[in-house]
Amino acid sequence: MCGIAGLVTRDGRPPDPGALDTLAKALAHRGPDGQGRHVAGGTGLVQTRLAIIDLVTGDQPIHEPGGAALVGNGEVYNYLELTADLPEVAFATRSDCEPPLHLWRQAGLAFATRLRGMYALAVHDPKTDRLVLARDPFGIKPLYYAETARGFAFASEPQALLAAGLVERREDTAKRDELLGLQFTTGAETIFQGITRLLPGETVAVERGRIVERRRLDALPSDGPLGGDVETLAYRLDEVLAESVGLHQRSDVPYGMFLSGGIDSSALLALMARLNERPVLAFTAGFPGTQAADERAQGQAVAQALGARHVEVAFTEQDFWTLLPQVAAAMDDPAADYACLPTFKLAAEARRHVKVILSGEGGDELFAGYGRYRAAMRPWPFSRPMRRRAIFDGLDLLREPAAAWRQGIATAERAEAKPGRSRLQIAQAVDCADWLPNDLLTKLDRCLMAHGVEGRVPFLDPAVAAFAFRLPDRLKVKGGLGKWLLRRWLDKVAPFADAYSRKRGFTVPVGEWIFTKAPVLGELVAAQPAIQALCRPGAVERLFADRRHGFAAWTLLFYALWHGRHILDRPVGDDVLETLEANREGACSI
Repeated sequence: MCGIAGLVTRDGRPPDPGALDTLAKALAHRGPDGQGRHVAGGTGLVQTRLAIIDLVTGDQPIHEPGGAALVGNGEVYNYLELTADLPEVAFATRSDCEPPLHLWRQAGLAFATRLRGMYALAVHDPKTDRLVLARDPFGIKPLYYAETARGFAFASEPQALLAAGLVERREDTAKRDELLGLQFTTGAETIFQGITRLLPGETVAVERGRIVERRRLDALPSDGPLGGDVETLAYRLDEVLAESVGLHQRSDVPYGMFLSGGIDSSALLALMARLNERPVLAFTAGFPGTQAADERAQGQAVAQALGARHVEVAFTEQDFWTLLPQVAAAMDDPAADYACLPTFKLAAEARRHVKVILSGEGGDELFAGYGRYRAAMRPWPFSRPMRRRAIFDGLDLLREPAAAWRQGIATAERAEAKPGRSRLQIAQAVDCADWLPNDLLTKLDRCLMAHGVEGRVPFLDPAVAAFAFRLPDRLKVKGGLGKWLLRRWLDKVAPFADAYSRKRGFTVPVGEWIFTKAPVLGELVAAQPAIQALCRPGAVERLFADRRHGFAAWTLLFYALWHGRHILDRPVGDDVLETLEANREGACSI
């Protein structure tokens, strides 16, 4: 896991060394174990390394005999198998990122079809001065780019492009409206004008500062439903999950896992306990003294039954006030998902023990765990589209209603309604297209990488996806429960995990905490420049005074802090109130 960035000039001159320095500095938190650089022709690449595999010879950039260089972020889990499949290659390292470089030399832009992992890769061939970028099909690892008058720039995080002055700090108001309606943004365009996401599964070629070729891999299979009886499919599920978890445990440094006590993380721990000789280290967050469901007791019970070492991490009201500005700063590609709060603190605690964490993201999307999927399965006219209402609907908060906030989701719904897919599969595919990469995986990436921890997601593996997505609908949703086959399997291998309990969802008591300081907080949020331009006079104060609208208040608070850091370029204070006050004073002094 690392940070990568680079520049390609339009005129072929060497890129500015100062800009490369700034890019590397801005990504240092992603790779505290070292830095590497490659400059040839009009192209420059930088990498900051978090050493996980091949600690001795795995520094980047990696070169091949033809002169091409690679920098990468992530892990290619099938690197041992790829190495064995390339007997003619004299490998110079044991790095998981060297096989992709040799595959690129053999297959060109098609090289990513053989990779199994999470990755954002950059390959430069000095002979042609051509740059190739590739991102994994689920979008687990991020990559962003900008095409400017001076050339092409890319980085693992948008904030690096902004810090280097390659793109101005300008907000796309349509994307802002989408963020405030959905809590994340969709598609290729980001909230920053001029910064674009490399889409999940996309591979592009860049010459003279411009993209000249594109290809894309699908994350989800196109084959029809799987056949077989329940017992056969349950046996196959065990095989597929065990293989994926085994691959995701390939590491030369210690690893652990995040345990919520729910179905997905309990399944991961059951498999990790089976595959490891030593006790697995499991981390669970809880919210003492609040009305939120506390998962620590269930996590402790599951961990104890499976022989795991259990670490409980309490997230308190004081943590909320002190950590939220840091979280908003880390979430440069914004997702107003309050789960980022405990994830951030869990990562800080995990870093004291391990450098790699396995987590259960993707289980709900692939095995159909969300309640909204059941609504999507109903026949017309009883079915309901997902995310029908924006977060601020009916609150009379905004000066101008955001009419197009759902346009990106609607586009995904049309694109994913492919022939042969059931209503359930379409709903799953829509979530995999945007909600998963642009909310859940962005949250995991930024919160863990802020502390130099690598996050791995075994459910989002090609073999797991090829199995789970193709399961018949009746084995995904049954008796009012999602993830039915996964639950049945878990009940067999870990009967103490309460596999058939109804999904509670993960709740962070942000509303409780916000309303302890509602009067002063509402006044400060209302005084932020972005909020004044967005909201009606007096509406913000009324919102923060009404306990019924805790999630809306949270969303507005997160956005105010995010805007102050990433658009106004204001520093992060010691707590929420200090940061907001400084942003207000800074705006008044301009």
